Parts: sequence; structure tokens; C-alpha cells
Amino acid sequence: MSSKILIEVCCGSVDDAVEAERGGADRVELNSSLLLGGLTPSLGSIIEAKKRLNIPIMVMIRPRAGGFCYTQAEMTVMQHDAKLAVEHDVDGLVFGILTPDGSVDAERCKRIIELARGRQTVFHRAFDVTPDPLKALDQLVDLDFSRVLTSGQERTAPEGIELIKKLIVHAGDRIEILPGSGLRPHNIRAFVEQTKATQVHFSAFGQRLDSSMQHRPHIIFGGALRLPEDRYDLIDRNIIKSVSELLGR
Repeated sequence: MSSKILIEVCCGSVDDAVEAERGGADRVELNSSLLLGGLTPSLGSIIEAKKRLNIPIMVMIRPRAGGFCYTQAEMTVMQHDAKLAVEHDVDGLVFGILTPDGSVDAERCKRIIELARGRQTVFHRAFDVTPDPLKALDQLVDLDFSRVLTSGQERTAPEGIELIKKLIVHAGDRIEILPGSGLRPHNIRAFVEQTKATQVHFSAFGQRLDSSMQHRPHIIFGGALRLPEDRYDLIDRNIIKSVSELLGR
């Protein structure tokens, strides 16, 4: 490939972020609760990530799962979280706020952008449920967002490839398009070649056995979705290295 493709890795913990950097990631998106689509990480996670990483850290500002239209209390929480993240020198904020009809909530987005104090701002995959994606993209340009994370309004970016190609052309040099969701070593090179994307966002998890404590299989700490209590996901740096090689980096 003619130019280096930037790799951003979606992380659910500080250990994930450390492994992502070791694997060759150029940037991480730090979250909690990835099973819920990614929520705001703890302040402790932000502080420790900044101590341990040398690459840019984008922090998710999302108070709950289940939609992107927030109550006044939730909006206030997002503003507090954004302010604290910036005070601890994160490199950017990732968020998305919609109105009840699914349009970009420009007024509320503007509040978070002001709190970013010139740092990068990313409108996340709330974009993928907006009714008119090209209009929404123009709104985000007007709001001065740095970037849009999108799967092309489909379940995965490869499925949304046609819209992603249109978005990249429509965006030009006004705003960055960051394709994400469903990008894996087996499809990422072809995806980049077809879309001309200059950056990609993906997760790269392997499962680790937690041998550090005793487990009783009949005791469940989660909800109805019962995950095994004796193992956990952790970023696999080898997957990132594989992607980097596939992209000719």
C-alpha cells in the first residue's frame, strides 16, 4: 500500500491498551463494558493508561447502553466525565448524542466539544442510526468534529462498504472517516483497498484463563447473559501485528 494506514484498537481496560501498543497500534480508544458497546472508563483507568502508554488515548464518553438520546442527568454526567478526562490530559473524546428522531443533537454535542478544549473529538457509531448520513456528516463538519466512527450504517463495516466509500468521498479533507466493526485479518486489506480508507478501528481479543483465584461454576456474578467466570478477554497483540503486516506497515 502506498501510505501507512493508521490502526486504532478498541480497548476495554488498561491492560488491553498496553497490549495494543505492544502490538503496534497507533492509537487506542479506551472504554469500559465493551459487551454493552463501550461505556465511559473509570477515572482510575484513564490515569493509569496515561502513565503507561506513549500513543494517543481516545476516551469514550457514554453513560449507559441502549441508545444515544440522554436525560438531563445523563448529559450532566457526560459533561463531568468529559471535563475530568481532559483535566487528566487525554488526547481526545469519543461521544455521540442524538435527538429523539435520530438526528445529531448539535446543541448538546457542542457542549462536549467545548469541554474538549481543542483536543480531538470523535462522533461514534451513533452516526450509524442517523436517518440521513450525508446530512449528518455535514452537521458534524459544521460542529468541527475531528472524526466519525462508522460501520456504514450496517452491522459491520464490510457490509456497509458502499456507504463508507460515499462518506469518504463526501468528507474529503473536511473530516476524517474511521471505519470500524467487523474488520479482521481476513478482510481488512481488501476493505482498505476498496474504500481508500486511511485508518481503521477494530478489536483484537483473545481469551485468557483466570487461574489466579478459585471459581465455583454454580455461582454467577453477571446477569442473564452468563459468561464463564474463570476466563476473560484481553487484547491479543499478535492479531494487531498480523493486521499491521497485512496492511504493509
